[in-house]
Amino acid sequence: MLNRFLKYNNRTNIKKVTSIFQKYYYSSSVIPKAPLLINGKFVESETKEYIDVINPATNKKVLQVPQATQSELLAAVQSAKNAFPGWRETPVTQRQRIMFKFLNLLHENTDRIAESIVKENGKTLVDAKGDIFRGLEVVESSCSLTPYMMGETLENLASGQAVDTSTYRQPLGVVAGICPFNFPAMIPLWSLPVALVTGNTYVMKPSEKTPTAFSIMAELFQEAGLPDGVLNVVHGSVDTVNFICDNEDIRAISFVGSNQAGEYIHERGTKQGKRVQANMGAKNHASVLPDADKEGCLNALIGAAFGAAGQRCMALSTCLFVGEANTWMDDLKEKTAQLKVGNGMDPDSDLGPVISKDSYERIHRLIHEGEEKGGEVILDGRNIIVENDEGGNYVGPTLLKLPKDKLNEFECYREEIFGPVLLCIEVDTLDEAIEITNSNPYGNGCALFTGSGAAARKYQHEIDCGQVGINVPIPVPLPMFSWTGSRGSFRGSSHFYGKQGVDFFTQIKSVTTNWPENMVEKGTKISASMPILK
Repeated sequence: MLNRFLKYNNRTNIKKVTSIFQKYYYSSSVIPKAPLLINGKFVESETKEYIDVINPATNKKVLQVPQATQSELLAAVQSAKNAFPGWRETPVTQRQRIMFKFLNLLHENTDRIAESIVKENGKTLVDAKGDIFRGLEVVESSCSLTPYMMGETLENLASGQAVDTSTYRQPLGVVAGICPFNFPAMIPLWSLPVALVTGNTYVMKPSEKTPTAFSIMAELFQEAGLPDGVLNVVHGSVDTVNFICDNEDIRAISFVGSNQAGEYIHERGTKQGKRVQANMGAKNHASVLPDADKEGCLNALIGAAFGAAGQRCMALSTCLFVGEANTWMDDLKEKTAQLKVGNGMDPDSDLGPVISKDSYERIHRLIHEGEEKGGEVILDGRNIIVENDEGGNYVGPTLLKLPKDKLNEFECYREEIFGPVLLCIEVDTLDEAIEITNSNPYGNGCALFTGSGAAARKYQHEIDCGQVGINVPIPVPLPMFSWTGSRGSFRGSSHFYGKQGVDFFTQIKSVTTNWPENMVEKGTKISASMPILK
């Protein structure tokens, strides 16, 4: 089986298989199967186990994803392993040229990728294009990573001797990515471009719920000239994740997803000696002071809370209204009620459905639990009906007011809802808002809305979150920086993209040399002692 994948280098089947896949994918009469990419070829899995991909707007099946067999998974890793020596020796400038070509192809195919995201994820078409654009920014940044890849040199370490020491950054080898459903384009591009430019080869497992966006991007990498085996795509669920964690040839894992999965992958992967970077759950708090720009603040809160139907790890899910700002809740309700819930392909839709029926039911349960325990539903989105999509997983924007002194009694506050629900809490002071935010176990992001520089400085200094926004609702740094989520939102030592991304995908080698004019003076006494530099 392994040889079946590795003995062919003919690319003629790539376009054929992909074009058939695309034809079936946009057909209503045939349910296609997502292909694997192994050693430069798109192939259909030989498995008998498939996972259904469901369009959340209709709850109809649009695709089947294979649970890749053990031999297929081994073939993907072996292909990456075989490709590594050649890719490592490819000059970094040439690797970046391929990334430039991919960047152009990504621009040209944005509509095609975005439509697949809408079909499998449910988010609006505009939001799907934003998903691609934010990933595209990381690709752009990866084309100029070479300053972060440079080593260091120090000469003449020993007085009177010719001892020099240099350090070099070198790629790890075969690395892997495990991606979530909510950003099918952006999240794979958080790690893949950095890994490839630094000389690693890659095994990618897209989400089994939204795999097509990356299938298209893998095709574009092939078109950009990426050598066979440098990128391989496998599919599946738990068995594939366990394989990636356990396989001895995979040196590092990039993961984004839930806390339960992230903690499991981090523990299992690190036990095998792998590097693991795991971006996990969040409970992002915004604090609003009464001196903030009211209209701008409310608009920002609504966009950050309800965009992508709240299915973002950086979504604002909790808002702390400080002092007189608590009177803004009526205006927040009025503005939020204007949002239109609908199919993602409808240009008038502001938010689409949530990903699955299970997610839909969980969100309803958490809202109900909050109401039962004394929370006040200010705006209820549980009875949304979308014409022509009556069977979809639609939840409307919901505002739920909670009492500040009983927050931890509410599961909807303790847990990440991952839906279009904003929790509203009245507090008296900024100190109280900071204390509540810091008491939450997550540290992905937070934001303060204010017109006061002194309040802003106090907040950004005292708050214990990795990413802080001042009048910025979703403070994700641009990719020349690095993602910096902290505390319960992250496991690992180095974050995604930017300088820390290079750190994650490279290892340091130091070389110490001694080239004196006379290597050993005649009559020199042999010594077994540690040398002393004079």
